[in-house]
Amino acid sequence: MIAEIKRRSPSKGDLAPGLDPARLATSYVSGGAAALSVLTDVESFGAKPDDLATARAASGLPVLRKDFTVAEADVADARLMGADAVLLIVAALGADELRRFFDLATELGLDALVEVHDEGELDLALALGASLVGVNQRDLVTFAVDTERAERLAAAIPEGVTAVAESGIAGGADAARLGAVGYDAVLVGEHLVRAGDPADAVRALDGAPVASRRGAQAGAGR
Repeated sequence: MIAEIKRRSPSKGDLAPGLDPARLATSYVSGGAAALSVLTDVESFGAKPDDLATARAASGLPVLRKDFTVAEADVADARLMGADAVLLIVAALGADELRRFFDLATELGLDALVEVHDEGELDLALALGASLVGVNQRDLVTFAVDTERAERLAAAIPEGVTAVAESGIAGGADAARLGAVGYDAVLVGEHLVRAGDPADAVRALDGAPVASRRGAQAGAGR
């Protein structure tokens, strides 16, 4: 369970503009979250400069810097902010940029969540040697959510790669569906920041059984 701290989104507008990142992070811990994702983009997501450091200090959990990583400086800034991982969106980067940013993250001791939307992007992520792959169910242009995308791509993610489903996850049934096709984790933001009790909302999403993707791969090959 990767619980996200976000104040607003380009598709939905303000979600929780006045949130207290420390209080929300500790609520996520109480609910059993394994890690945090913290938006740091000011223009599109309304982030405050200290949101990531504040949430990490309050929670003690590993933190993904959720932002548009488009330069080496963005990777370095994630390390300076105290992040444990950086987001690399395959759709937003050329092949050379993707490799350079991935290698720099590794050099700096950061994990890289490599985000994909289709089979071609997944191939690029796996060619990097990514061990942490996120499948975003939301189209970056239309913002529409395609719940079948994550199910389709799950079968192509090798065992041994941590698979994370992102976007459009709004309850225990969604988490169970994604666990059933082999996702190891879900990353959830909007549903949690809008919840009356974020800790309970995390509990409701956490703990779904995770099936082996090996069976899904075999079924896809028949």
